[in-house]
This record gives sequence, C-alpha cells and structure tokens, in this order.
Amino acid sequence: MTEQTEKLQTAKSKANRNMAIGLAVFVSCMVGVAYAAVPLYELFCRVTGYGGTTQQASSSPVDVIDREITIRFDANIGYGLAWDFKPITKPITLKVGETAEANYQVVNIGKAPSAGTATFNVTPQAAGIYFNKLDCFCFTYQEVKAGESVKMPVVFFVDPDIDKDPNLETIDTITLSYTFFPQEREEAALTEKKQSKAGIGTES
Repeated sequence: MTEQTEKLQTAKSKANRNMAIGLAVFVSCMVGVAYAAVPLYELFCRVTGYGGTTQQASSSPVDVIDREITIRFDANIGYGLAWDFKPITKPITLKVGETAEANYQVVNIGKAPSAGTATFNVTPQAAGIYFNKLDCFCFTYQEVKAGESVKMPVVFFVDPDIDKDPNLETIDTITLSYTFFPQEREEAALTEKKQSKAGIGTES
C-alpha cells in the first residue's frame, strides 16, 4: 500500500468519524427539542384551549347566566394499564357559570399495584378555552393497589364568556374526556420537572 493510499484512507476514516459524531449530535439535539416541545405545547394548549384543552381556575365566576349546557363524561385507558376506568356521574345539565362536581372511578383489575397519569380534553374543541376546572386529578401520578377502587372527583364550571362567542352560540353539550396512561414514578418525576421548567402547574 502506497503512502498516498494510506493518507487517503486515513482522511476518509476521519471524515466518516466526523460525520458519525455530527449525526449523533444532531439526533441528540432533535430528541432534546422533542422533549422540550411536549411541555411547551401543553402550555400553549392550556393557555389557548387548542385541541380541546381545558383551563385551570382558582375561583368560580361571579355571574351565572340563564343559558344551560349539558356536560357529558368519557373515560379511556391507554395500552398497558390494567384498570377499569369510568365516569360514575351521569350527564349534568347546569347553567353557564354554575359550579358542579363529577366523579370518575378507577379499579385496578390487575394482580399488582400500578400507576398512571391522566390527560384530558373536551369536545367540541373550541369550547376548551371556556371549560374551567377548580379541582382535577389530571397530570397527577396516581398509584392504585391490586383490586383497589379509587374515586376521582373533578370540580368545574363553564365560563359565561362562552355566550359571547358566535362560533359556540348553538352549542348545548360539552363532553369532558380523560385518558389514563401507564407511568412509572421516575417518568412522573421527570414530567413534573419539565412542566415546572415550562411554567406549567401540576393540577391535583
């Protein structure tokens, strides 16, 4: 093998190595951006109501108007979680601005303790910005023992400003939907840390 050939192979190996390092850095950056995008997207949804994301309120509205809306409740379980999850409150018809409480129930039908975290949304999606929760079990690590039954309440109201939205003037029914996904304690701690950094408060 000539000296020139060796130099070419060395240069080629160095170029391949640099390309591999560059690709690894690129992939790492993309993964980091993806993880960062989750809490930021969630924050965006909470602020705007995009995607049917509801709002978090600290107090009930002062005014209650005559318009009535029926609230229906829906429950779902993500793959890998051996729970029976369902609403135990039937549809509620209330005046806009009136506060109400609904209850869901989780039963661990598996043979071991397991845990999950619930996400939520409402339909129609445009109503999300007007649907406010005063108390909720969403985005909170929930561990349930084998065979255990747990009642999970949510306290809410529909903001009277919905009556000023021409796109929702004919809406008389809103569906509140929760989905539980399996989650380990370590994952929950990481999620809460990311939410904290993004300025997202954990609801309980």
